[in-house]
Amino acid sequence: MLIMPKNQPKIAQLDLSIVIVNYNTRQLLDDCLASLLAAEQPPNGAEIIVVDNASSDGSQEMVRQKYPAVRLIASEVNRGFSAANNLGTAVSNGRFILFLNSDTCVDAKSLTKPVEYLTNHPGVGALTVRLVYPNGERDPDNHRGFPTPWNAICHFSGLSRLFPSNPRFNGYFQSYQNMAETHPVDVIAGSYMLMPLPLCRDLGGWDETYFFYGEDIDFCYRIRQVGYQIIYYPHVEVLHYKGASSGLRKESADIARPPKATRVKVAKESVRAMKIFYSKFYRQQYPWLVTAVVLAGIQIRGWFRILKHQLRRNPKNN
Repeated sequence: MLIMPKNQPKIAQLDLSIVIVNYNTRQLLDDCLASLLAAEQPPNGAEIIVVDNASSDGSQEMVRQKYPAVRLIASEVNRGFSAANNLGTAVSNGRFILFLNSDTCVDAKSLTKPVEYLTNHPGVGALTVRLVYPNGERDPDNHRGFPTPWNAICHFSGLSRLFPSNPRFNGYFQSYQNMAETHPVDVIAGSYMLMPLPLCRDLGGWDETYFFYGEDIDFCYRIRQVGYQIIYYPHVEVLHYKGASSGLRKESADIARPPKATRVKVAKESVRAMKIFYSKFYRQQYPWLVTAVVLAGIQIRGWFRILKHQLRRNPKNN
């Protein structure tokens, strides 16, 4: 969808391409697109690209009927989050690209102020905003450190909760930072990730080895590897229902009702994602014993997560 500001001529390059991956979140996608249309647009306009991963809930028909100017890429199979984002990236034309989840709603300044910040800070490789749940709580997964063995131990052992203000023990969520001020952070979520389009392409886009989960951590690691900052910009808010496609999150339990097969598949993929990330970036950095313990911990925790969803009944649709 091409959105030009009023009283401005169309120019060669847009400011922003917005890529939204959708899988069976028809109503949430509708709300997300409506919020984008209501938001202030960057000076040189924006385009919206929806990549649908073979939804069966009428999402594609809804986009075609209600938003005919949106560019819809309708996949015949569910390619996963990374592959779908890459499909959207391939047809993007903006100076910047925003990867936005379908279960979000933006506010009036959610496009213009972040684009302005990136324009004025060329050393920034990615930016996110303050994501909040419907109850007003901040989404902690959008402000994290890398999952090093030490950070993971502190997080899963509870040390980070005992010493939330100590960077040594709370490197996982880094909640000791001032969340009201703009500051660098290691990891942001793919729910709202804004970055220069040329950098995205130079890095090869999203790693399609990941199907769902972990791909945003991987992307952030590669952005940091080439020397760019990642910025947490809390001066605009975006509503995030969280986990609407996967059904694994309590934050969206009232609205997300995917079948058991989907939940179990995503749970398995979340375990596989952590193994991929650790093997890709950390295996050579730590002794073999540390690696063995970490991978065993990932697998054991994964078994419990998968079992929980295998035992959970399919939700009843009202």
